[in-house]
Amino acid sequence: MNNKAFKDILDYAIEKEIEAASFYEATSDLAESPNVKQMFKEMSFMELGHKQKLEQITEKDVEERKIEDIRDLKISDYMIEEDFKPDMDYQEVLILAMKREEKAHQLYSDLAEKTSDSEIKKLFQLLAQEEAKHKLGIETEYDANVLKED
Repeated sequence: MNNKAFKDILDYAIEKEIEAASFYEATSDLAESPNVKQMFKEMSFMELGHKQKLEQITEKDVEERKIEDIRDLKISDYMIEEDFKPDMDYQEVLILAMKREEKAHQLYSDLAEKTSDSEIKKLFQLLAQEEAKHKLGIETEYDANVLKED
């Protein structure tokens, strides 16, 4: 793989994780509900963890990793994305986060489809896979705590 392309792609992905962490930190500061504030803080921390993970990845890691089929609960697929509002409730926060992860997954999937370089394609597929895992985690939380039967 072209070393510069590898570094540029990872730099872009790291920048996106930093943007996500900043978004969640800023929304935490603006949120009115203590529970929503806490959730956004946790999401910011999670995104910084993703950034650190990306900073450690090497070309050899990409070669050795397998592309997994990540389960998609498709909970967010038919939801309408809303902008952040300070008075968001837990459900709305989860929807916002799911839609953000869905978009990130779609971006990397689209980029993987557009490249003819098999190594760069795999790197984009691995990035898409990570975003799919993030989305699954949020969808699982939504399923367990919002869609649960009373």
